[in-house]
Order: sequence, then C-alpha cells, then structure tokens
Amino acid sequence: MLFTAAISQAQQDAQFTQYMYNTININPAYAGSRGMLSIFGLHRTQWVGLDGAPVTNAFSMNTPINESRVGLGLSFINDRIGPTKENQISADVSYTIPMANEFKLSFGIKATANLFQLDRSMLNPDVVIDPSLQNIDNEFSPNIGAGVYLHSDKFYAGLSVPNFIETTHYSDVDESISKEKLNYYFITGYVFDVSPNLKFKPALLTKMVFGAPLQVDVSGNFLIAEKFVLGAAYRWDAAFSGLAGFQVTDGLFIGYGYDRETTELRNYNSGSHEVFLRFELFKRVDRITTPRFF
Repeated sequence: MLFTAAISQAQQDAQFTQYMYNTININPAYAGSRGMLSIFGLHRTQWVGLDGAPVTNAFSMNTPINESRVGLGLSFINDRIGPTKENQISADVSYTIPMANEFKLSFGIKATANLFQLDRSMLNPDVVIDPSLQNIDNEFSPNIGAGVYLHSDKFYAGLSVPNFIETTHYSDVDESISKEKLNYYFITGYVFDVSPNLKFKPALLTKMVFGAPLQVDVSGNFLIAEKFVLGAAYRWDAAFSGLAGFQVTDGLFIGYGYDRETTELRNYNSGSHEVFLRFELFKRVDRITTPRFF
C-alpha cells in the first residue's frame, strides 16, 4: 500500500436534469435565440437525505437587442456541496447569422466572475492544523467561455466550453491542489409533429471532462395541446428521470424533474428534485402564436 496512489474525480460544474430549458448556462450563443426577453429560475436539491449533497440555485435572463442580430444574457448560479460554496455571475453576448432553410447560426462569448468559499468548520480533519484545509473566503477568479448554436424552429445543436481557464485552488499549498477542468458540452434536439395536438422532442447532451467518464444525457418529451409536457430522461450509468411541465400562460411555464440513481448511491438517498419557472415577455401580442418547445 505504500506504493499505491489514487486520484478522485468529482462533480465540478453544476448539474441540471432539465438542461434543455437552461441552455444559457452552458452555451452563451443561446442568448436571444428565443426572440424575446426570457427570465428563468431553477432550484435543484440533489441526493436528498445525503449529508452535504449538492444544492443548486440558478437564475438567468436573456434577450435579443431590438431587431438586430445581437443577443445579451446574464446568469447567476449558487452551488453548495458539503463545506464548499460557489457563486458564479456570467454575462453573455451572441451574434446570429441567418442561413438557408430558416436555419440560424449563433456565436457567443461568456465572461464569468467566480467566488469560491470553503468553510473549514464543517470538516473534522485528523490533523487539526492541516495546511491543505484552511478557510477560503470568497476567492475570486475570472473566466471566459464560448459556444456556437445552430437552430431552426424544429432543430437545434450546440457546442460550447463555458470556462476556458482551469482555475486552481490551494495553488500555494504543496499538499493539495484543486483544479477545475475544462468542460466540453454538445447538445442537440429535434421536434417531431406527431399530430396537430402532440409534439415529441428527443434531446441529447454530452459532457466531456478530461480525467472523468463521458457523461451522456438522453431525454424525450411530449408536448400535449401546447400546454402539458411529459417525458423521461436517462443519464448514462447514473440516473433515470421523470419530467413534467405546464404552460400556465403564453409567457409563464413551470417544470419539475425527479432523478432516481442507478448507482450504489441509491441506497443512501431518496432521489433528486428540480423545479423551475420560465417567464417571457413578448414585444408584440402576435410575436409568436405558440410557445417554442426549446
């Protein structure tokens, strides 16, 4: 055992089951793509019953600028995991180029301010004076990301890296260095018109982080009578999810998701819950006749 070494890989970026409604947090090119002011708020409680499990709150808003090709976005994420807390404030700018067959190609840039905290009082180290476990109080680190987003009324695909800079914590301590790796995201989805009152949208998200297994999320949602959304999702080798949503008004949509682990963690928690609200303002009453499904 003296010659044995181990590396532990853990969740870094906040994880969302209903990523298809929260695209702005992972791809800045999404800003303004819905053609209206879109305000989004989400609360996620992961692995309920497990002490120190992640709790995430997210808020974002994005809008096109008048009739131009420019879109702007602003987002905030609060992520708590055990003794650590991270607050991220991001600003997004996108530029859209019209293409053939009603497709649009958007390019985006994200600038992020990250505040990281570690509360040592929540830990019980064997060595009371451990130089690798000192308090960190709102350690500031800037970052920048980028993305591309191709979309039409029925199809979308995007590739993005929200953070290019690999931020290092404890860089002045030889015993422990924590580095946040680059996260590569690819998303895609398509809306099928099954009948006049029924639409089906399969969607895919893949997340690649160096040194960790490839994460693949697949989902399928049905939109019934432009009002009700029912669906299911599967996170490869991790969890099954049930999804539901209701279009309360043309501008207000509410959604809920529940995850059940397929790993050994299922023996130590009662699942994960996610609820969100999306509120949108139309510039004109006839801006759109029906809410878009992504």
